[in-house]
Amino acid sequence: MKALNRRDFLRTSGAAALFAATPGLAYSQVVGGGGAFTDYRALVCIFLFGGNDSFNMLVPASGPEYDAYALSRQNLAIPQGDLLPLATQGQGSFGVHPSMSGIQSLFDSGDAAFVANTGPLIQTTSKDDFNNGSVALPPQLFSHNDQQDQWTSLKGNTVSNTGWAGRMADLIRTGVTEQQMATNASLFGANTFQSADETVAYVMGAGGPLQFEGFSMDPDDILFQQRETFRRIVEAEYGTVYERGFADVQQRAIAAADTVTAAIDSAPPLNTTFPASQLGTQLQTVARLIAVRDQLQMKRQIFFVATGGFDSHDDQNQNQPGLLGGISDAISAFQTAIGPGAGGLDVADSVTTFTQSDFGRTLTSNGDGTDHAWGGNQLVVGGAVAGQQIYGNYPLLEIGGPEDVTGGRMIPSTSADQYAATLAKWFGIPDVDLDVVAPNLANFAQRDLGFMIP
Repeated sequence: MKALNRRDFLRTSGAAALFAATPGLAYSQVVGGGGAFTDYRALVCIFLFGGNDSFNMLVPASGPEYDAYALSRQNLAIPQGDLLPLATQGQGSFGVHPSMSGIQSLFDSGDAAFVANTGPLIQTTSKDDFNNGSVALPPQLFSHNDQQDQWTSLKGNTVSNTGWAGRMADLIRTGVTEQQMATNASLFGANTFQSADETVAYVMGAGGPLQFEGFSMDPDDILFQQRETFRRIVEAEYGTVYERGFADVQQRAIAAADTVTAAIDSAPPLNTTFPASQLGTQLQTVARLIAVRDQLQMKRQIFFVATGGFDSHDDQNQNQPGLLGGISDAISAFQTAIGPGAGGLDVADSVTTFTQSDFGRTLTSNGDGTDHAWGGNQLVVGGAVAGQQIYGNYPLLEIGGPEDVTGGRMIPSTSADQYAATLAKWFGIPDVDLDVVAPNLANFAQRDLGFMIP
């Protein structure tokens, strides 16, 4: 049996997500390298668990395209007059769901774009390719867990325990050596997206760092003595790799919580009202962390936030307005908080927010909702986004059409690898290393989809 080394132990420890609160924890040379970053950039991934019905989020608004949509979607179709029109730049007529007025405003102001019909692919795939089995396909299509894993890892048919945000953190490690917090931070638990070989994400609660229970920072409080006792225990000398590794994890966790909490507590309050939702709370915390970026000496950050409820097999017409409206309201508040103007952080050009989800939904209705599908539309927001555009190829939403592989399941025309590589390039990953971030990128002609301003 293979011996479990220190790194393996830490990766499997329940507390390992807190291990790399600072970036000085690599155990071997990183894949890439380069000089220290002098500017600040952040990516904010919003994962929509369950599979967002994004063909009701972004809808063709007129002509035969809307007619095909309405015929396919049946009782789930958004009435044409209810769609909020988008000021697209010569790309035809499109609208967003009537609950997404905030996204409409961001799009029309040039701070948002959509990437159409995107999903996990190993190589370009046509309907004939799919039916003939002539190309490699991501395994277990239409499965929640497997497709969440595909989106966050981009592993295709290979074996991989890392995610594409984790690989980015590994690649830039030598350029962020002064940071007082890990490049990757999750406000929604440990995740594959930020898993890496050389760095580990810092996991916190939706409202900020999770403190150890039963501790106090007040020397006059008896709980302070408990903290000091625990500190002496974890700082003691231990004889085995397991004991030393566990003690190291706990020391890092305490230090990280103290450092980040102190920084947040010292920051002025945000002059923005966020919705009192799971996603709103997480994005408010991200904004607070961005506000103290200089104090923590941060140059590059990747945040993972998430919300659920998108597995809309039932009651879709009742639930979808609240789900999509919740995304719109939370993102709008976040953009206000990081934008210019009174009380804003004025860093909107340096922060890019983007969505991922398990998969799109079937165009066909099951009577009250939709079922698991494949390609879908993703949203990208930020001052560096080349907005007012729909990137990729929006399909004809026709049952039995050229992209439909059964029951209104759209074959993606743009790969998740291309989507990730475009974001990674803006983040600072050199083109030569984009294939590390997105392992299937070489199978596609277009490496950069063009939705980010360098």
